[in-house]
Amino acid sequence: MPSYMDIHEIPGGVTAEDVAKAHAHDVEVQGKYGVSYHKYWVNEKAGKIFCLCHAPNAEAASQVHREAHGLVAEKIIQVEPDVAELFMGGSEVNSAGAVVLPGAEADARDPGIRTILFTDIVGSTSLTRRLGDEAAMELLEVHDSIVRNALADLGGREIKHLGDGIMASFVSAAAAVKCASRVQREIARHRRENKDRPLSVRLGVAAGEPVEHHNDLFGCTVQLAARLCAHAQEEQILVSNVVAELCEGKALPFEDLGEVELKGFETPVRAHAVNWATEASA
Repeated sequence: MPSYMDIHEIPGGVTAEDVAKAHAHDVEVQGKYGVSYHKYWVNEKAGKIFCLCHAPNAEAASQVHREAHGLVAEKIIQVEPDVAELFMGGSEVNSAGAVVLPGAEADARDPGIRTILFTDIVGSTSLTRRLGDEAAMELLEVHDSIVRNALADLGGREIKHLGDGIMASFVSAAAAVKCASRVQREIARHRRENKDRPLSVRLGVAAGEPVEHHNDLFGCTVQLAARLCAHAQEEQILVSNVVAELCEGKALPFEDLGEVELKGFETPVRAHAVNWATEASA
């Protein structure tokens, strides 16, 4: 059965208790339509709720909300369950069906915001031409090992291997930035120890909500992180303004670059560079 995720926007915010009641009403009527609403993410301050369900079609999913409490979603998209799991994580759920943050205070609701990280090996094609396939593949394996070790240590989940880079997802924006910094430091160490085979990477990091303007899960956020990565210079980490704001108070060293022009974005985007050489080891 297909899976769907939707977004509800409640002006002025929403309480966890009210959302729990609405979800309970969904559960009461969903059987009539062959739907199963099994978890949701709630951002109380922003007044946003993201519901994940199995349903025969999008209309059946909407009809459950319509009959249960009248709060029909602003947007609903079909998602691949495995992909949703990669982006959102294992998602521990409380008794009311709300996803809670791992390792946080008891019953702290997960607002559904995720931080997406892209890595890219600089000049991968020229590396292959200069060093040969075997040596270039060895450098790719070095990159993959460094990135995956950092992901494992800092709570990131690999979404996809991109040939010369990796896309990953984090619950914590600060953890994503620390991961990016660790990757750059480890790559720099490898360069110092292997001067005949220098490896350089660039990274882009952006944060956002699962259901946005695109019809893909985290569509806008993925696009922004990828474009920031492509715009970054060799050995640079670029992050979106949202990421920098989410990291306020975390003592992470950012340099505000102002607005930058990115391919695919009609208006300039504010970006920040991470001073990874001075960021304390995580």
